[in-house]
Amino acid sequence: MRVLFCAFPATAHVHPLVPLAWALQNAGHEVRIAIHPGAAHLVTEAGLAPVPVGAALTEVMEWNDNFEKLDSLTDFLSVDAAHDDGWERKWAGMTRMLAGFTPMLGDLVDFCRSWGPDLVLWDPFCVPAAVAATLTGAAQARFLWGQDNIGWLNARSRERLAQRGAGPEEDPVTALMRPMLEPYGLAHREELLLGQWSVDPVPAPLRLPVDLSYEPVRRVPYNGNRTPPAWVHERPERPRVCLSLGMGGRGRQLFREAGLSFADMVAALSELDIELVATLHAEQLATVQEVPDNVRLVEYVPLNYLLPSCSALIHHGGGGTFAAAGAHRVPQLVTPLSMWGEARTARYVADSGAGLMLEPGELTAESLCAAVQRLVTEPSFRAGADQLHSLIRSMPGPDEVVRRLEALTAQHRPQRRAVTL
Repeated sequence: MRVLFCAFPATAHVHPLVPLAWALQNAGHEVRIAIHPGAAHLVTEAGLAPVPVGAALTEVMEWNDNFEKLDSLTDFLSVDAAHDDGWERKWAGMTRMLAGFTPMLGDLVDFCRSWGPDLVLWDPFCVPAAVAATLTGAAQARFLWGQDNIGWLNARSRERLAQRGAGPEEDPVTALMRPMLEPYGLAHREELLLGQWSVDPVPAPLRLPVDLSYEPVRRVPYNGNRTPPAWVHERPERPRVCLSLGMGGRGRQLFREAGLSFADMVAALSELDIELVATLHAEQLATVQEVPDNVRLVEYVPLNYLLPSCSALIHHGGGGTFAAAGAHRVPQLVTPLSMWGEARTARYVADSGAGLMLEPGELTAESLCAAVQRLVTEPSFRAGADQLHSLIRSMPGPDEVVRRLEALTAQHRPQRRAVTL
């Protein structure tokens, strides 16, 4: 069958889909990745075929590098179901943001009509992909990369609207979907916002309570196509501790929010009997004037190369970093920076015994060093990391999910003969 992924143009959104795309391709299916032309290199670097779409989405591309724009997004993208009373404002902001992807619809429709995909798997931000799939007769599902904030917010909104007896015009989804549907004479149905089903790499204990159809898939770490430095394969003389703040930009703001500079963090950690590897943005690395002997400052090393030799990982709660640590049995210290689901992730790490949590306001040189010292010396954290690893390994791998996707595609496209290999 032909499978089209539609990806948000950012590293943190492309990397999670690569293992499943490989699995589909290895099983004999044709795979394409629809993405903004400015991010097509993320696809080709993974050995996959991009389809450039949505060249007009210049503002979307700016979110990747403009921290001021990122700040405006985090106000409503982050959801913590256990401690969130402002969900209505967040849902209104989320739907306005999703509407910004409407200009990619024409390109997607044109490509789907010419290529004829059987299945479209789309990033939860890329709602026009569901419309294009529907117009061209393809089955369609979301490919999630984190907790289902959109599904949870939509469910809360529908419940509240029903309680008030509100009409469609009061639903923020109406304003989101109408410009995409009216030109093609389509009526809205919920699967156009939430997929016919969702492929979900989030372990069950971390999922939000949403009554939708989820197909679990193990998140296999893929962190880019780079040549690893030779030292990552060597056994470190001291416990190796990695500091990584992700690829999405939000993690880089840790020092601003915590009030502890990167240089001060390095100086404090260098006093411990560890080897510190800090893989951060070049501008942050340059703030350290003198690099201690037990510190490595590197702009980028893929975590799937680095973590097998690490005894602990310090990070901001990003889903990809959390999953990579779990895959490699590494205890974690999480200082959550709210962007999507970081707070829930941090609490789970601490509650499950796989690591520790420090709020940004609690992060000092003393608290940081004390936490890292515990992670590398107390065996209970390694045991907790082993349990997290077992939880992740219990999820079906990408190769297993391929067969499930074949069946679901046949189910949602009964007019077509099921693909067998």
